Amino acid sequence: MQAISVKNLTVSFGPQAVLDRVSFDVPKGGLAAVIGPNGSGKTTLFKALLGLIPYQGTIKVFDKPVKEILDRVAYVPQYFDFDRTLPITVQEFLSFNHPRQPKQSKEICHETKVGALKPKLIGQLSGGQLQRVLIANALMRQPKLLLLDEPAAGIDIEGSKAFYDLVGHVNKEHGVTVVMISHEINMVYHFADQIICLNRDLVCNGPPHEALTKDVMAKLYGPTSDFRPHAHL
Repeated sequence: MQAISVKNLTVSFGPQAVLDRVSFDVPKGGLAAVIGPNGSGKTTLFKALLGLIPYQGTIKVFDKPVKEILDRVAYVPQYFDFDRTLPITVQEFLSFNHPRQPKQSKEICHETKVGALKPKLIGQLSGGQLQRVLIANALMRQPKLLLLDEPAAGIDIEGSKAFYDLVGHVNKEHGVTVVMISHEINMVYHFADQIICLNRDLVCNGPPHEALTKDVMAKLYGPTSDFRPHAHL
């Protein structure tokens, strides 16, 4: 079974096609990264996957229309807008969303390393800490599909690797299919099973070592782009 099956997806705002006849599959249990320059349609793709905007073509999530399975899809945005002066702790935040799952909550907090953050006010968290809390919050829904929009934006290199390690753990140990938008090409080259390259249309799709060729990088980022995967992270 495919976790996601997208066929001839076209999204237009006025006369401009933001996505033009994009087709790809993400297998169940896969870890896919969506890359591309600013304005290439990455966030628009996520909005279509979540059923938030009209589109042409077909999208199936676990063989069903999106609206029929949204309760098993979790989404973590790049920016989580909230009033940072609110006197809400991490524990309260997680309890508000999942009040009847104390055992599961404890296990997930341990895995995501947010247990020590529970007494902290959510407005006092660093970017990396907040992202871990949002991942924990998403996992408590027991999703089959996790969508991450620039999950490591604003996190330093060491924190970014730790975050991608966490995403890999969620994918492999929990069997959650993960699709993430990322600008960190070297990081996703090592961590993702599949790279989906967008620049309004589908530029490439496949395993990182096959998809990220010199020609593909030139189509995405221009002829001066110079991607060389690092041997170690």
